[in-house]
Amino acid sequence: MLEGLIVLPWWGYVLVTLILTHITIVSVTVYLHRHQTHRALDMHPVVAHFFRFWLWLTTGMTTKQWVAVHRKHHARCETEEDPHSPQVLGLRKVLWQGAELYRTESRNQETLDKYGHNTPDDWLERHVYSRYSVGGIAVMFLIDVVCFGPLGLTIWAVQMMWIPFFAAGVVNGVGHYYGYRNFECADAATNIFPIGFLIGGEELHNNHHTYASSAKFSCRAWEFDIGWGYIRVLQALRLAKVRKTAPIPVFMPVKERFDLDTVRAVVHNRFQVMAHFARAVLRKVHEEEVRKVGALDRQTALLLKRARRLMIREKSLIGQADHEWLQEILARHSALGTVYTMKERLQELWHRSTANPEQLLAALEEWCRQAEATGIDALREFSSHLRTYATPRANA
Repeated sequence: MLEGLIVLPWWGYVLVTLILTHITIVSVTVYLHRHQTHRALDMHPVVAHFFRFWLWLTTGMTTKQWVAVHRKHHARCETEEDPHSPQVLGLRKVLWQGAELYRTESRNQETLDKYGHNTPDDWLERHVYSRYSVGGIAVMFLIDVVCFGPLGLTIWAVQMMWIPFFAAGVVNGVGHYYGYRNFECADAATNIFPIGFLIGGEELHNNHHTYASSAKFSCRAWEFDIGWGYIRVLQALRLAKVRKTAPIPVFMPVKERFDLDTVRAVVHNRFQVMAHFARAVLRKVHEEEVRKVGALDRQTALLLKRARRLMIREKSLIGQADHEWLQEILARHSALGTVYTMKERLQELWHRSTANPEQLLAALEEWCRQAEATGIDALREFSSHLRTYATPRANA
């Protein structure tokens, strides 16, 4: 039987395959995604080129194409122009044909010209990586076969399938269809799983779409982003510099009234503010209403439980039928209708782009007066907590 230069037990070949594919995942999430596409961190040229070279060997993707397609995805998310939205194209198509969708869009010169700016354009990129994109895959094939013999074919095949399935299929498909949401961003992005290891942290897709320019994808204490761990190691070695992470709310409990600093902090942390509103107000009032109704009508209580998801959901993502049903529920249950209306009024503050800080301050104060006047304890407590937001004195 033919053998390669490296002979391993069966588990050794599995381990090698996992290591090689993991390096590819790290190259995609740290280099292509966080560094090149969103500029969330700066990277030492040697490290950046290693990732670029490795991606040439294992995927055949060029930096400009990947960056352009992904930037267009963010710019046109969940619309007909989104290159790979399962909300538009269906989950099955994106999950199983995600790589084909990527390749189709990567050939669109208009996409490359509009979204592919500030990507590598040196001699190697023009004459090697872009010109011979399949050449790297062929080199990787030879390396695997020479090192591991016939089993190298299997290792190579797994390497070639890893990114098309997990990145192009799972992240772009499942990550916009199933999962949990920490934040109600304007698109359907979800967190697939709180432990971001298998896909390098890309599992935390809702967090990323909420704070696209953040180098760190985890936002909750119980979430883990291994990609961020690698960035911290590179940072410690002075091979990378983080430019931006998601804002962390700062509070000053002694504050009793709003000021301009409060307004800046609330607007800056608006997604955390609304997430807190969902937990502290919507959920609490909803649970009270379900308990009250459940004692009299169990069937109505079951219907009310469905309403909570729609009350929290980003309004633009609710279908017409669900929207009409929700309005009927809110009309029947005044407490739920009140807190939902207050939620919408609070969200309107973020869209007052022409308002100056003084106008926003007055609007926020008025919102709190209205919230406290409702007589709902959860709204009154939230209003009091809102006053404690402050801007950090130094970047965290």
